[in-house]
Amino acid sequence: MTGYCIQNALIVNEGISFNGSLLIRNGRIDRIFRQGETVTVPDDTIALDATGKILIPGVIDDHVHFREPGLTHKGDITSESRAAVAGGITSFMDMPNTLPQTINLSLLEEKYARASTVSAANYSFYVGATNENLAEILLTDPKKVCGIKIFMGASTGNMLTDDSRALAGIFSRSPMLLAVHCEDEITIRHNAAIMKEKYGQDVPVKFHPEIRSAEACYKSSSLAVELAKKHNARLHVLHLSTRMELSLFNNDTPRSSKRITAEVCIHHLIFNADDYSRLGNRIKWNPAIKSEEDRIALIKALQDGTLDIVATDHAPHTLEEKRNSYFKTPSGGPLVQHSLSAMLEFYRQGILSLELIIDRMCHAPADIFCIEDRGYIREGYYADIVLVDLNKPWTVHADNILYKCNWSPFEGQSFHAKVTHTFVNGNLVFENDMFHNTPPGMRLIFNR
Repeated sequence: MTGYCIQNALIVNEGISFNGSLLIRNGRIDRIFRQGETVTVPDDTIALDATGKILIPGVIDDHVHFREPGLTHKGDITSESRAAVAGGITSFMDMPNTLPQTINLSLLEEKYARASTVSAANYSFYVGATNENLAEILLTDPKKVCGIKIFMGASTGNMLTDDSRALAGIFSRSPMLLAVHCEDEITIRHNAAIMKEKYGQDVPVKFHPEIRSAEACYKSSSLAVELAKKHNARLHVLHLSTRMELSLFNNDTPRSSKRITAEVCIHHLIFNADDYSRLGNRIKWNPAIKSEEDRIALIKALQDGTLDIVATDHAPHTLEEKRNSYFKTPSGGPLVQHSLSAMLEFYRQGILSLELIIDRMCHAPADIFCIEDRGYIREGYYADIVLVDLNKPWTVHADNILYKCNWSPFEGQSFHAKVTHTFVNGNLVFENDMFHNTPPGMRLIFNR
């Protein structure tokens, strides 16, 4: 296996930044050198000069929908994992609302088998909860599966779990992390009925945050938190979108001791309700993108540690699907190729530090999911490594989009930072807009 020595980079890791070099051998980080230390490059090792670039751990995205199996006209593991790697994501965790739904261990292992042959990045897959599959959930191995996904609000795939007895059973007996989509279905249906009466099927998309309202989010999130506290469950609430929900979480407990954690997604940090007039259904997500006040509150909660993880909820649909009327248009959009560049704009604007961005996108997912030997630049860890040029402006357009659906809500937008190199398990998979023919990624293992 080819070794690499990455030299003269600004290494951003574990809350500090320092100039140094990195030796990669046998797929792992062999040595970390600080500036001034003698770096000897072995004969069988390729030297890469990273002057002017930052070197970071690979991003770990705990929330993607790569659409395989059954929905591969939108995306698939091959296409979306390549887009992820081009965006600096070296590991992903994929959701179960596919066709068929991943609600038993047999179907789960079929997804793992597929990824083992085609995924450019490392991978894990959630088991989906239903009102009837507690027995399957209890058979899940916490060391080999990232978590149990519970839809406490209906979304793409209609995997709603709403039976109170089923929820009590899952929260009280599940052996592993519960990742929950929180929106109250009764509230949503009530709000939708009001809009239908007024507009029929052609509800303007700007009313999406009124239909899937802050109240709907808070009611469901508060129920999930209540169940977790009652049963001492390990709860991870996905894609928080409102300032109201933030009161349910705290920042006064070390991350390693938290039993209840929370995620925020790129689109909720960047867009607000005013953007519906410009982007329409392209930014129709569940939960909905909400007000500017909500967006600002989410950024502050990210800064102070109330929010633990930044993810994408990457959920591609075709443009043809996105051109439908409101109720026929599916929610979700593609993000993995652009998430890191988008977050680094907050650094350029002086809003978030490099160290905080890397913590929430790399370290925190590794900690919260207890991922073995990933998420940090540490000797002995897998060499999931990304090089980024912070001063390499580029513009998103159709010709450089790698998603199978071939569109992005960022089309026409320019970013200042660009991923130049991505290593997965020590293999240089992506280099200056080109992919190398390297082995597939690996199944994530969890120290639980």
